[in-house]
Amino acid sequence: MSAECQQKGAVKKYMEQFQFIWQYIKRHKWQYICGIITLFILDFANLYIPKVTGIITDGLAAHTMDMHGVWKNIVIILSIGLTLTVGRFLWRYFIFGASRAIEHEVRDNLFAHLETLDVEYYNEHKTGDLMTRFTSDLNAVRMAIGPAVIAAFDAIVMTVMVIGQMMIYVNFKLTLAAVIPMALIAVGELYFGKIMQKRYLERQDALSELTDFVQESFSGVRVVKAFVRERAQIREFTKANAKTKQKNLRIAKLEAIVMPLLDVVIGVSSLITLLYGGYLALTGEITIGRFVAFNQYITMLVWPMIACGEAINMFAQGSAGIRRIREVFEEKPEIADKEDVEDIDRIRGDICFKHLTFIHRGHSEPTLKDISLEIKAGTTLAVVGRTGNGKSTLVNLLLHLYQTKPGMIFIDGTDINSIPLKALRENIAYVPQDNFLFSDTLKSNIAFGTDDEEMEEIVRATKTACIHDNIIAFPDGYDTIVGERGVTLSGGQKQRSSIARAIKKDAPILILDDSLSAVDTDTEEKILRNLKENRSGKTTILIAHRISTIQNADLILVLEDGEAKECGNHQELMELGGIYKDMFEKQQLEAAKNLAISGL
Repeated sequence: MSAECQQKGAVKKYMEQFQFIWQYIKRHKWQYICGIITLFILDFANLYIPKVTGIITDGLAAHTMDMHGVWKNIVIILSIGLTLTVGRFLWRYFIFGASRAIEHEVRDNLFAHLETLDVEYYNEHKTGDLMTRFTSDLNAVRMAIGPAVIAAFDAIVMTVMVIGQMMIYVNFKLTLAAVIPMALIAVGELYFGKIMQKRYLERQDALSELTDFVQESFSGVRVVKAFVRERAQIREFTKANAKTKQKNLRIAKLEAIVMPLLDVVIGVSSLITLLYGGYLALTGEITIGRFVAFNQYITMLVWPMIACGEAINMFAQGSAGIRRIREVFEEKPEIADKEDVEDIDRIRGDICFKHLTFIHRGHSEPTLKDISLEIKAGTTLAVVGRTGNGKSTLVNLLLHLYQTKPGMIFIDGTDINSIPLKALRENIAYVPQDNFLFSDTLKSNIAFGTDDEEMEEIVRATKTACIHDNIIAFPDGYDTIVGERGVTLSGGQKQRSSIARAIKKDAPILILDDSLSAVDTDTEEKILRNLKENRSGKTTILIAHRISTIQNADLILVLEDGEAKECGNHQELMELGGIYKDMFEKQQLEAAKNLAISGL
């Protein structure tokens, strides 16, 4: 019963995989139909070459054909050859074109779907694994719906046609004797396909791990060099590479066993043809010309037999590739617009937290606990606290990057779950901790959050972020290409470029998540002063560790163990004499100590 259930489950998976790719194939059905019709015509035309050769052989042997007849048949062979040449171009155009178009559509849809998935999904899935699905797995799918279709068609139709012609034109008994060994191939290759699919999945998993390791190593090359871990990384890469090699060799070994066995079976069929066919020719049961034609037919069967193995191999790998791609498509975002979302275009900036409690997926303890706070539009809120106390989580919830229960976060009096995601995020400008910049020009990076690249607005934003002078000092100015993740810029320049990008958006709510940590205190003061002047009447949320950054804020929230322990302005919190005052005094002592050391 258990085996029966497993078999039903396997059949169900195959059907789901077929349905997944069938929706794409249907859109290109006419290309496939034209391609298959062309293939059928080619296979049918191929049958006449051995027959014409046999006619020429018999005619010359019996002296019943003159040179005019020979040339006439040669012209027929050349005409068939021309038909095959044109036909081979056409089936490649139709079927390969359709498979490439489907590959393009699946890749577009895969990327679009990944863009909709929640941040939590990317926390749990590695970049290297996703990249492998985009490249290697998708290529396997393309091979399964392109070359494999051709190979399978030839393996079935060509075999049936050739065997039928052998039986009708040459001899039934000889055909039967030659074909029986080949029947063993079909049985063996079905078993081969099941094993191949399993080994291909193992190889793709190993390749994903290798890709992810390489991606992380290149992204973190500065850390690797700083800690002199090049040799250790090379050793780890060698292990991962060896594992991938082993999985590839398991596939290669299987192919190395199957292909020679295929040659043996074909060789046995050819031997039977020579011995038994020769005997029939000598006894006069078949003519010499038909014996020659039969040998050509046997040769023509070699490709369908090879094609059968290749088709099963490609279908097995394609099935595994579809399975891995479908895993991504089956992931559904938890955070999505509901049917009852309100039609909101512009947000004022009023924010209200009501008993906000949040637990990250996979965690047992809440990151934020029972936070209640009201922030009026135009307020500058500062959030401080020790590392790991939920400051970034708080603003990520405000961006609706994580899901919250209804009734916990309100913007302009509307539950955040009822605000369209597009409207919400268009009205919030965000500067994250990692200050991610794309490998593009500074101009494009700063204009990333808007639809225009007007230099006047870009310059205004960079001047507010105190990065304009640095940019015009570069040889290419605003057209300077920053490296991957902005690697060619200093930490302070990356932070200020990210701030300029957020300022350019001119949103009602601005969030700076520890975004001034890499700039000096003088520049920090200038930026904060510029923000105060430029963002009058708009809500600003500052997350920082330095008290000097946030002490002029209208409202300061102190987080401790995920709870709102203290809340008020700088003066009120100092008078309270709690966590905030303790942090302030410690930083003052540290600053005085550093000043004394520098004076020495």
